Amino acid sequence: MSKHTKALDLYARVEDLLGLKEAAPALYAHYLLFLNTLQVDSLLDIGCGSGDFLKQMQNALGISHARGIDLSPLMITKAKQQGVDAELVDVCSLNSDSTYDVITAVFDMLNYLDKESLKRFLICMSGRLKRGGYFVCDINTLFGFQNVAVGSYIIDDQSRFLTVDSDFVEDEYYSEFTLFEKSGNYFEKSQETIRQYYHSIEEIIDYSGLEYFDHTDVNLYGFEEHDKLFIVLKKM
Repeated sequence: MSKHTKALDLYARVEDLLGLKEAAPALYAHYLLFLNTLQVDSLLDIGCGSGDFLKQMQNALGISHARGIDLSPLMITKAKQQGVDAELVDVCSLNSDSTYDVITAVFDMLNYLDKESLKRFLICMSGRLKRGGYFVCDINTLFGFQNVAVGSYIIDDQSRFLTVDSDFVEDEYYSEFTLFEKSGNYFEKSQETIRQYYHSIEEIIDYSGLEYFDHTDVNLYGFEEHDKLFIVLKKM
């Protein structure tokens, strides 16, 4: 297992402690409102995680072909347990004959990619999108990185003790996760550093070769300034 995969799996084991499920409905609403304006027969969710988003969209919109992919084995297991069509595969390894009306990348998935990885991802993603199809995603703003995500905190749910120490320097966000997880009479320690990177809308448009369609400011955490951008691009 690669170091990147280990970091993803550690994140998967503590995701429920991070308050993401509480913030998710407000973010998902932006996707649902937009997708509800389209006729969506096929949707690919890249970085599908535990499958919550894909399952909700499929149920709400009646999408006939909804598929998720992720690089975390643990996340794929969780998604399959929910009945989601999910596969452990990189987008660049997907069959090029499989194309979709809509491709999504939810909850700052693009921010986990450095610039070179982002370019590769967007080129591969665009190749799996039908003509006239939409790429829909959200990214963290500079304000979100500098004012929402930075800091240290501790979470204890009796069976898991988690510390997170984060900083943002020169467009790169470092988050060190230290987990003590109960195993019998002992606690097992796991520690990984997860990185995210700031990207602008202009970079995403340029790297993908797609056309700008729309974007919306998103405020998930109650600050005066928005912490995310909801972005829609179209393949002409």
